[in-house]
Amino acid sequence: MGLKGKTALVTGSAKGLGKRTALQLAEQGCNVVINYYESELEARQVQAQIEQLGVKAITVQADIATTDGAAKLANAAESWAGGVDILVNNAGPFVRKRRLFSEYDEETIIRLLHGNLLGVMLLDHRLLPGMRERKWGRIVHFGFGHAGEARAWPHRAVYAAAKTGLVSFTKSLAVEEAPHGITVNLIGPGDIRGVNKERSIAEVEEEYDKESPIGRPGAGEDVARVVLFLCAMQSNFLTGNVIDVTGGFDPIVANIKGMF
Repeated sequence: MGLKGKTALVTGSAKGLGKRTALQLAEQGCNVVINYYESELEARQVQAQIEQLGVKAITVQADIATTDGAAKLANAAESWAGGVDILVNNAGPFVRKRRLFSEYDEETIIRLLHGNLLGVMLLDHRLLPGMRERKWGRIVHFGFGHAGEARAWPHRAVYAAAKTGLVSFTKSLAVEEAPHGITVNLIGPGDIRGVNKERSIAEVEEEYDKESPIGRPGAGEDVARVVLFLCAMQSNFLTGNVIDVTGGFDPIVANIKGMF
């Protein structure tokens, strides 16, 4: 895939989809900046796994839901590697318990918006100059399945607003940065839960999921494979896209059905 020697920064990469993505980028020869908020032990373990692949890795504690955290992460990445070639914005706070908008407190509203939209924008903004200078870059944002349709998502109003805003930002940034050799795309993962976020396709393909149209649960590898494809040197014609990786599952419809 031609990624040997590139530097990738994956936010929220101590666990879950971020971890799986970081490991698979490392397998392609990328040096990796691992970001975590609270999971230091897990981040160190991911670092050790990556280094065993013969590439370099560092861990950086930073909360991308804050402006200071986004700046800290960007500074650390640039100081370590001289710049970032691949930026995967995976991290973003999410409240799993269903809650009406009127029931949210202001602190949670602000954190959800900052963590899922503003922090992403600030990190992109800080790292874009280096990509422009090198005339090459890959930015991948994470949304949710069907975010591009901007439908109502009851009990997820704040999170959905941030991610659908991210869809528009992705498309705008893609057009602006295309002349500089930088692609910007958004992946909408489906309802991939728990340990499955870190598992391979082989590990889940014999399992049954009654909610999944294809019959099996999603795995972290399903998402990571799309990230790798978007980051390939030959994928420079793919930009400004929203790609759902859901197995046909619609989380919004499922959520609405669960209300009744």
